[in-house]
Amino acid sequence: MQLALNGATTLRADLETDIRAASEAGFDYLEIWASKLHAFLESHTTGDLNNLFATHDLKPYSINSIERITFRDAGEHRALLAQCEDLCRTAAEICCPYIVVVPSPLPADVSRSEVIEESTRVLSELGGIAGRYGVDLAFEFLGQKDCSVQTLALADEIVGRVNRKNVGLVLDSFHFYAGGSTIDSIAALDPNRLFIFHINDAESLPREQLEDRHRLLPGLGILPLKAIIQALKGIGYDRVASVEIFRPEYWERDPFEMARQARTAAERVVKA
Repeated sequence: MQLALNGATTLRADLETDIRAASEAGFDYLEIWASKLHAFLESHTTGDLNNLFATHDLKPYSINSIERITFRDAGEHRALLAQCEDLCRTAAEICCPYIVVVPSPLPADVSRSEVIEESTRVLSELGGIAGRYGVDLAFEFLGQKDCSVQTLALADEIVGRVNRKNVGLVLDSFHFYAGGSTIDSIAALDPNRLFIFHINDAESLPREQLEDRHRLLPGLGILPLKAIIQALKGIGYDRVASVEIFRPEYWERDPFEMARQARTAAERVVKA
């Protein structure tokens, strides 16, 4: 697997700093944090961004992310379609292959079948937009108990029903563990449908108490990373492992040093 830095790990740095830090640390790719992209494009062009990536011998891997894509009202859904169109146009201009899309919290009194129906409908519509730009969408389940899609198995069932080559999955090790996903659910995956692997670790807390702020560098916590990576290799996944960590303590560190630490930790765990 090649390695990527996700802009969440260095959340308080701007996009240009993320590119420089990821490059100097030896990463192959950067997952672009969407708000940093918007801020950059307020005073630059996508051509400027392409030049910046080229200068630093780095490639964009995804734009992360479009949030809460399901269970919107009509006006919010129209805004979602416009946001998807805009980000897909930008992704195409900077040769960024993926956009991460995230399901909404679970509304009251909504059944599993209704979650599947709604998620399939929205992903199919967004996938049609993305397809016009040659962009793929990576659907990321969230392990927190209030999310409408909490497990890899359910996310995979939804993506299977969408049945578009440009709609696939994100597997985040934190959400995998927090939501109670199983190693067997990795073994059941079609590797062609798994677009992104987010690698991170977590503090030793009960699953139901884990929050994003409890994430750690790979290898420093209690997540079953060895078993997850062995299972991924077992199905032939060989794309990218991207370090995504929402830890406020890490945001206080120098982004160049944080990127170096992330690269060293991820490489150690993936190679082991």
